[in-house]
Parts: sequence; structure tokens; C-alpha cells
Amino acid sequence: MLVKKDGKLIVFSAPSGSGKTTIVHHLLKQKELNLDFSISATSREKRVTEVHEKDYYFISLEKFQTHIENNDFIEWEEVYTTNFYGTLKQEVERIWDQGKHVIFDIDVVGGLRIKNKFPEQTLAIFVQPPSIEEIERRLRSRQTDSEEKIKERVKKAEKELKYAVDFDIVLVNDELSKAKKDAYNLVENFIK
Repeated sequence: MLVKKDGKLIVFSAPSGSGKTTIVHHLLKQKELNLDFSISATSREKRVTEVHEKDYYFISLEKFQTHIENNDFIEWEEVYTTNFYGTLKQEVERIWDQGKHVIFDIDVVGGLRIKNKFPEQTLAIFVQPPSIEEIERRLRSRQTDSEEKIKERVKKAEKELKYAVDFDIVLVNDELSKAKKDAYNLVENFIK
């Protein structure tokens, strides 16, 4: 069982291509916010640009399933077929033990699960993209996914947009500099 501490949980969720990762990286650079990034575990393959234990804990599907059986996750989900993602309890405890607040860059369902488990300690922010077409454009510009994967992500994004109303805040990211500023103000006010 995760021991509750004074730290806060700041959840950023959105469809892939919405800009949530860019916003989270911006907030992590703001030292006065006292944030640390919750590194998710995943069973998917590591991309060339990604670093184990920095971007994700890349673990085998078998090891991921063992963690599920051992109840080691706060939340987990099979986001794409055989691609599991989850938040290990020990990861949140590691950050809280440092006296910091936890910031998540996490899928929509996982973000809502954290909010439901820790309603008073969590600020759940949904990053709203300008449009599905813009999501597709951003995904293509990354040049990291196959055509099949892009179509899968766009289809998933259409479903995820319906969850926006379940979050504390919907942050529209149609102008990145404004979205970063708005995100900073939301987090600063929450952790006071």
C-alpha cells in the first residue's frame, strides 16, 4: 500500500500529439515548483531517442505482468495491444521521500485512475489539442511511428478527447507559449 505523504500529484493527460510532454518538460525546469517526473513502466520497445530509467522503465511483458500480479502499480493499462504502461508505487514513494511533488505525463485512463485514488492530492489536467487533424500532423512530424501506428494513435485520440470533461482542468494547447504559462500558473496555485 502506498503511504500518503504531504506531496501533491500533478497529472497531465492527453491524446498522443497534444503537447503534454513538452509542457511537462517545461514545468520540470521550473525549480521553484519542486517537481519530479514520475517515470512510467512500459512493456513496449524503446525508441532510439529514449533512455531507460529516464523516459520510461522499459521492462519485458512478463516482468510487467508479474508487477501486476504483485499489486506493485498505482495504475496500469494495456494502452495499445501488448503495450502496457503503468505507475509503480515505489516511483511515487521515491519522489515523495525527496520532499517533492510528483508530475505525471500519462495516458487519459491512467490519469483518471490516479485522480480517483488520490482525489484531494491530485490536480488532473487534460491537454486539449486544437483538432484531430493537428494531432495527426504532429504525429507525422515526429517521424517516429509507422503509418499503421499513426492511424491507431489518431483513432485512440478521438476516443480520449471524450474524457476531457472528467478532468479538473482542460488546458487548450493551440499556442504552446500560452499553454506553458497557463500550466505553470495552475500548478503553482495547486501546490501552495
